[in-house]
Amino acid sequence: MTWYEAAEKPEIAEFGPVSGLAVTGRGEPGGAAYGASVGALYAVMGALGAPMVPLEGRWWVEDERSPFEVPRDEWWWHLFLRLPDGADGIGADGVGADGVGAAVEQVRPGVPAAARVQHVTFTEGRCVQMLHRGPYSDEPASLAEMAALMAAEGLAVNGLHHEIYLSDPNEPDQAKARTILRQPVR
Repeated sequence: MTWYEAAEKPEIAEFGPVSGLAVTGRGEPGGAAYGASVGALYAVMGALGAPMVPLEGRWWVEDERSPFEVPRDEWWWHLFLRLPDGADGIGADGVGADGVGAAVEQVRPGVPAAARVQHVTFTEGRCVQMLHRGPYSDEPASLAEMAALMAAEGLAVNGLHHEIYLSDPNEPDQAKARTILRQPVR
């Protein structure tokens, strides 16, 4: 199984460490802070000369209520762009902590939000995931399918809700949207 693939029904998968560019923030998806952060990530990725990859977001709320009951402007996120495998170290490709720092400084004069871009590595581990087709507003049905598999397998949430946007999040026809929904479990 590869990072950018998922079945249309919930499945269990496992993923090792991945490295990339990240920005942490709070606010409504598509809001001003979110938009500035997405722009900064892609500007730094472009300065690195790395291939463009789908945007990802790991989401959470700091509230006892369900995320669906919390106003969207109170949602927290780690936005992420994956770097090519093997790009962690500092090498001829210019990627790695030093390369990212240089790319941030290169684009920062025109993209002030680039100052918040960091080079990170995280391990997803064991997950339940599936490919969601359609608007984001329909995700609760897919998440319910994933929760049913988790319950059937005796699994519990073990990390942040993760989304990989395989199609352009700004696509006007959201019926065409394809998003991998991924939930780390134990």
